[in-house]
Amino acid sequence: MDWELARFNMVEQQIRPWDVLNQTVLDLLFQVKREAFVPPAHRDMALVDMEIPLSNGSSMWQPKLEARVVQELTLKASDRVLEIGAGTGYLTALLAKLAKQVYAVEIDSALAAVASENLIANGIENAKVEVGDAVRGWDKHAPYDAIVAGGSYLTTPEFLFAQLAEGGRLFAVVGELPVMTASLFTKVGGAVKQEKLFETVLPPLTNAPVPERFVF
Repeated sequence: MDWELARFNMVEQQIRPWDVLNQTVLDLLFQVKREAFVPPAHRDMALVDMEIPLSNGSSMWQPKLEARVVQELTLKASDRVLEIGAGTGYLTALLAKLAKQVYAVEIDSALAAVASENLIANGIENAKVEVGDAVRGWDKHAPYDAIVAGGSYLTTPEFLFAQLAEGGRLFAVVGELPVMTASLFTKVGGAVKQEKLFETVLPPLTNAPVPERFVF
């Protein structure tokens, strides 16, 4: 396979049409080789517009979603980031290239080991993968300048706001099937404002809290 041609096509045919126009983010997609983070059985599909299945039943996001989230977070070189759900470490690597430090918390210990190995193999030194349940946050390293939730919540995860630094941003997908809303929450002056970005669907995070009104 001509990986660089496939990468160019991914950016031009999938990423740009999804309103990812920040040149720094686009350049990053050429620097961090996505195929290096995809399980061997699916490596040929690494740059295709699809979710990649993982061994524990979860999946990697579509490339366009990964790129869009990185763009929306507007990371700075001084930022400290919490990623809830490390997956194979690809999004972790993208975040780490733009931030000072990334803490990626993965509930699946086997997957956490894979993510850690992938990051080391690809020279990412400012990202740490920790095993644990961060669905309600990870106060071990709080506050954070950015938090990325790798799965959905039924309702706005307001409990994460306390772990945001002033000016901090939270990307989270909230709602139920068939439609969920991806939003960017920003903490300003102690209050949090919400910007609705787009509609999408993500599986719920493991152990995501279920409000009483959703209990049947």
